[in-house]
Amino acid sequence: MSIVSNQDKFITAQIVALVTNEREKALSKREWKHRLAGYGYSVRETDAGDVLQTLPHNIEICTLPAELSA
Repeated sequence: MSIVSNQDKFITAQIVALVTNEREKALSKREWKHRLAGYGYSVRETDAGDVLQTLPHNIEICTLPAELSA
């Protein structure tokens, strides 16, 4: 698995699209986080919003749009 950083906007957009698609499929936020873990991602909740990270290294990829936090 390659390490993705927030410097490549095209890759980041594809990952956010994947995360959004998985959120639409999931019935709850807990299930959504579990589904993302299967792809090697985690969501960390902060005061500034939810941050997408890689697993297991917790490298920050991007801040997720606010509508995904609902």
